[in-house]
Amino acid sequence: MRARSAVKALLATLLVCLATMVLADVAVPQLTGRVVDQTGTLSSSDVASLTQKLKDLEARKGSQVAVLIVPTTQPETIEQFSIRVAEAWKIGRKKVDDGALLVIAKNDRKLRIEVGYGLEGSLTDVTARRIIDEVITPKFRSGDFAGGIDAGLDRIIGVINGESLPVPQPQASHGTDLDFDSLTSFAPVALFGALVIGGILRTLLGRLIGSLATGGAMGVLAWLIVGSAGLAALSAIAGFVIAFIADSFAGMNTPGTGRRGGWSSGSSSSGWSSGSSSDSGSFSGGGGSFGGGGASGSW
Repeated sequence: MRARSAVKALLATLLVCLATMVLADVAVPQLTGRVVDQTGTLSSSDVASLTQKLKDLEARKGSQVAVLIVPTTQPETIEQFSIRVAEAWKIGRKKVDDGALLVIAKNDRKLRIEVGYGLEGSLTDVTARRIIDEVITPKFRSGDFAGGIDAGLDRIIGVINGESLPVPQPQASHGTDLDFDSLTSFAPVALFGALVIGGILRTLLGRLIGSLATGGAMGVLAWLIVGSAGLAALSAIAGFVIAFIADSFAGMNTPGTGRRGGWSSGSSSSGWSSGSSSDSGSFSGGGGSFGGGGASGSW
């Protein structure tokens, strides 16, 4: 009898544990970009197009908007889940709170626009509900998720454009002054400039002074083109180093040495690349706060 009772108690405990696991809240996804799709609903071109639209908004107004698509929010309601995501991601600028989050639970056929404190005066609950009912859900019902999200973002951005917000800081990057996209796009210019300008200035001023002058020139050039103090400082250091050691590389490529130097016109395994980079790594929430404002809907 005692053995049976022990077995029953163990089974009951296991059932409770299993029920707890089943009813556990959905984990907040990692913020890997302005558009996070955990369902594979959007194509890579859809994600790229939407991301660029949201990048342009942030560059122009400073406000951040993000999109999240998940299979389900169960056992939570979409309101409970979206506010958890908003609090974790902190979309929008700190103390300005000008963030908005569009959350779509595809299998639940529910969605929500979560609005930061700073946008509640313009992107009101009523406005958010109209965007959902009039723009987004009609397209969702026909299976056009990319079109619904795109049209919904257009309306949200239109509302934000009419809002009086603090002017965004140049090249805002939320915690770091370096932006990977800017870094990779400016790298070829910096390399070419350091070699050409460095060669001229070293000839005129000598190796050390000429290299220092090259570093200063590259720093100023980076600041004028990209507007990033961090990138300007990095370019100044890199310009000095490249100009200072350029003789060594030239010597390694002289005829008869039988060796090739580290520079080549072919492909390279270095970290510099002129190709495009993903949104991840260069985007993060700016510290914005949310208070539950917004609206939900279904299709």
